[in-house]
Formats: sequence, C-alpha cells, structure tokens
Amino acid sequence: MAEFLTYLPGILLAYAAFMVGLISPGPALMALMGVSLGDGRRAGRYFALGIGSGSFCIGILTLSGLSALLLAYADAMYAIRIAGGCYLLWMAFKALKAAARPAPVSAKADTDPQQSAAHYFSRGLALHLTNPKAILTWIAIISIGFHPGAPLWVGLVIVASCGLISTLVHLFYATAFSTRPVIALYRRLARWINAILGVFFAALGLKLIFSR
Repeated sequence: MAEFLTYLPGILLAYAAFMVGLISPGPALMALMGVSLGDGRRAGRYFALGIGSGSFCIGILTLSGLSALLLAYADAMYAIRIAGGCYLLWMAFKALKAAARPAPVSAKADTDPQQSAAHYFSRGLALHLTNPKAILTWIAIISIGFHPGAPLWVGLVIVASCGLISTLVHLFYATAFSTRPVIALYRRLARWINAILGVFFAALGLKLIFSR
C-alpha cells in the first residue's frame, strides 16, 4: 500500500492529462462526430470501440519503448519529456488561438449507414493508430506518470486505466454526438473550453520541460 501511495500522485496527474487530451478537438473526435451524426448511434459506438482499442495499442507500445530506453539509457526520459512538453505547448497555442477566434464546429458524414460493425471498428482503429495527436499524447502522459526507477506495474496501471477511460469517453461521445442539441451546446461553450484547455496544456508542458 505504501508503494502504491508513493506513485499515486503521478498516476492521477497522468489521468488528468489524458482526460484533457480526450476532450480537446482532434482527428479522432471530429471523425467520431461525423460518423455519429451521419450514420447513427450504432455506427458511432463501433467507431468509438475502434478508437479505444487503438488507444490501448498505442499505450502498450509507448510503455514498451520507454521501458527499453530506460534500461539502455536513463537520460532518454529527459529527451522524451522535452518532446512531450513541446507538444503540449503547441496544443496550448492552438487551444488559446481557437479561444480567441472560435470556429464553428461542423460535421460531415462520409460513411454508408449500411456498412458492417467491423467496418466502423476498423476505421476507428486505423484512424487512431495513425493519429499523431494520440501518439504524442501517450508519450506525454507516460512521461508524467512513469518515472525512472518506477516498477512496471505503474505503467501498466496507467495504460490499462487510460485505455478504458478512452473507450468509455468515446462511447459517450458517440451517444452524445448523435443528438444535435449537444453540438449546439458545444458551439456556445467553445471559447471557454478552449481557454481552459490552453492554460492546462501550457502549465503541464512547462512542468515537463523544466522538471528534473
């Protein structure tokens, strides 16, 4: 229990960073919105399951790569933190720019409602596995919660929990985005949401860059 409590703050911070990444607009969110609005709730949910599975895969690959690097070269974590911090600062810039000049959210269906569940699942999976935002977000959150010398179970807890969170949140998005009132609400709150995201990303990015 004492060991768990030692690593709990880093794990919780990784969760917070991951949740903020989930609610910030990106390729996966925009595509899920389009599928849910255009092809219905069922299609959106299978697409969301594909995204969640992709998140698990990226998390495992990121954790495996970091573990190997740490065994061979301890200073590699510092370089990864710099890369993750710079990406978070870039996300902060984009969010604050969007807050200053909010753009309307639009969604366009580009799928066939009669396509199979496997089709939507594979599309969501392929999209997330090739999504630079998802890959860099995972690098950032693993860097936050999995420090040099930490046992492997810490990384596994982060990957398993964040993968589950990703799946559940995207399933929620698929349900929500199949109702037009939610899109209208997001439009009205877009300025405030982006401003909060920008501040959070900037603070976390600077923490990663300047932490020892």
